[in-house]
Amino acid sequence: MHILVLNPGSSSIKFSVYAEAAGEIRSMAEGELGGLGGRAAKLVFRDAGGNDLSGKLGDVNTASMEEAIGVVERAVGVAGLPPPDAVGYRVVHPGAHMRGHRRVTAEVLAQLREAVRFAPLHDPEAIEIIVEMKRRFPKVPHIACFDTVFHETMPEEATVYALPAAVREQGVRRYGFHGLSCESVVWQMRAATGVEFPRSMLIAHLGSGCSVTACVDGKSVDTTMGLTPTGGVVMGTRPGDIDPGVVIFLMRQAGATVDSVEAMLNHESGLKALGGVNDVKALRAAEREDSSARLALHVFVRSLVKTIAGLAALHSPSALVFTGGVGEHDARTRGAVAGGLWAFGAELERAANESAAKGLRKISEEESRLALYVVPAEEDLMIARHVARMCQGSPQGAAQSS
Repeated sequence: MHILVLNPGSSSIKFSVYAEAAGEIRSMAEGELGGLGGRAAKLVFRDAGGNDLSGKLGDVNTASMEEAIGVVERAVGVAGLPPPDAVGYRVVHPGAHMRGHRRVTAEVLAQLREAVRFAPLHDPEAIEIIVEMKRRFPKVPHIACFDTVFHETMPEEATVYALPAAVREQGVRRYGFHGLSCESVVWQMRAATGVEFPRSMLIAHLGSGCSVTACVDGKSVDTTMGLTPTGGVVMGTRPGDIDPGVVIFLMRQAGATVDSVEAMLNHESGLKALGGVNDVKALRAAEREDSSARLALHVFVRSLVKTIAGLAALHSPSALVFTGGVGEHDARTRGAVAGGLWAFGAELERAANESAAKGLRKISEEESRLALYVVPAEEDLMIARHVARMCQGSPQGAAQSS
């Protein structure tokens, strides 16, 4: 069975091809197509051996979603892979009514369109991609995997907002995101040789978007993102949690609209607002001479330490896992966060933290009361696992996170 996984962003599509046989899943190719919507097109595409195949595709056009999906389809053909037997998608928000990952039917598509009001910056692109892929591959299963499903195990006190019942009844609650990443961390931690699976752990997914999730027995019990991916800790272009009065203040400014305030909070805030760019690597390179870069990084780390400490006080974790692009690759951020958690017994092993080794690894001293790990986020592989399981065992296409 060949599974094509599509992971859409606001201006790019990540895609991967997996082969499944007898319950084993292996990667065959992966790529990323940037420049959606008329931006400068850029394609990165490699096979499982790391060989660059992008040059074999010739001109790449992404002015429309139809053209972009056509590039993905051609890329799979260039790699010598057969058409997919199933397609899986990362979808940020399922809305207020759907639980579990879903086989895409007309009814599910209708509910996804309704869910756009919860995630107007994320879900529309996913819906467009799903519709186009279903047109091209009408006879194979199409599975929507939601970033929220992993957090469906949170207790009510962790999801409810202290708002009037009439508001809560519209589906306004804490959903949580980065669930596929967190689930992949749990999967890897369970499978790791020589690692005692922590009954309680915190997962810090740090990338352009950032969140911290508390897990007990491998299940989500608390997380920082809420109704949307805008809240929680400070992020690349999002402010994280702010006084709701700030939003009211912004809405009262001359010329302000819902769209303009939403754009500010999602695209012009966070590290970008403080340091000029939303790239932690660039901020690290500039921090010695640039006071704005230093401030941005100090605010970022302080936000993380404050949040992690609060969750640690609630859930008494024995492990903290760093994942996501920044979490996996920026040793200085990991070191700064660990240094701020000394009261919880975090003792970083410097050489391990600065190592360029890949894969799951421990970066704390053996005597550290709070064990520290780096674990790669494997969202696409997690989606492929769900797709394989659902195609084989759930004819209706509905499934809960494992």
